[in-house]
Amino acid sequence: MKRIDGHLHLVQNIAGFNGKGRLNALGNGEAIWDDGTLIQLLPTTYGESDFNAENVLRLMDNEKIDKAMVLQGSLNGYQNYYTWQTMRKYPDRFMGAFSADPFASEFMTIVRRHVQDLGFRSMKLEISAGGGMHGYHTTTPFRLDTNPQVGELMHFLANYPGFNVIVDYGSADQVSHQPEAMTNLAARYPQLHFVVCHLSFGQMDELGLYQNTLDQWAPFPNIYTDLAAIQDINGETSFPYAASRELTRRALATLGDKRLIWGTDSPWSATFNAYHDLAHWLDTSDLMGQTALENIYYNNANRIYFNAEAQAAVAQAVDPVRP
Repeated sequence: MKRIDGHLHLVQNIAGFNGKGRLNALGNGEAIWDDGTLIQLLPTTYGESDFNAENVLRLMDNEKIDKAMVLQGSLNGYQNYYTWQTMRKYPDRFMGAFSADPFASEFMTIVRRHVQDLGFRSMKLEISAGGGMHGYHTTTPFRLDTNPQVGELMHFLANYPGFNVIVDYGSADQVSHQPEAMTNLAARYPQLHFVVCHLSFGQMDELGLYQNTLDQWAPFPNIYTDLAAIQDINGETSFPYAASRELTRRALATLGDKRLIWGTDSPWSATFNAYHDLAHWLDTSDLMGQTALENIYYNNANRIYFNAEAQAAVAQAVDPVRP
């Protein structure tokens, strides 16, 4: 069965930044935040202080993963240009999203460069309080459906039909958690695709909230969600991943198999569960038939992320700074 890892991170250089400060590489996959928090960012077999394209390709080939969608995040630090270089070097294997901070003074200049010059057709907004923008913009909490800077962004992206906006807004106990904003944006911009990461941070002790979120999204075919990191969000480190199965079952029943995207959130999530297990848990879960599996593992990500317009835009792009 073909597979696209729909949520993966490349790390050329560890450059994380969030409310804990800067993330500093220590080697052997370890890193330490400025506040003294020590983490194992990379599985020890993946790299000392990076998770580069060539290592990822070997990992994908070992697990028979055809392609990967590269996202950005504050945990690793934005790897925008390295992602672009990788898409250009391996166009049949990688597609990617860029990220930018809406509060940066040159925000729209950054956006225009990545969309118009470099040909990106996906953007990631990591706004979570735990690991993203709401962790370091603590005096200016913002909503995606009312913030003026984000509004300017959405108006611009609406010029590119089929553009993908990928959002990580954290868990329900964070001010950044705003599933209703996705509903409002989907209604306002039907030509854009909105992908919410991590099954909206669904958790087993919040099933009512989780189901309410899915019900809100159900009428909007341009809202998707990925399954990445749902295991470690629910503290699961071994099969049969009962919580992940139940949360996926509910998403499948409410949204259908054409709006779910499998992904691993590697390398971080592969420190909690082996990449092999993350790659194969869904097809061993007995949750769905072959057609649904093919959609979630491959077809949906291929249709949305690897669409013809996106591939052509990347192929034709020329960086005016380094032609």
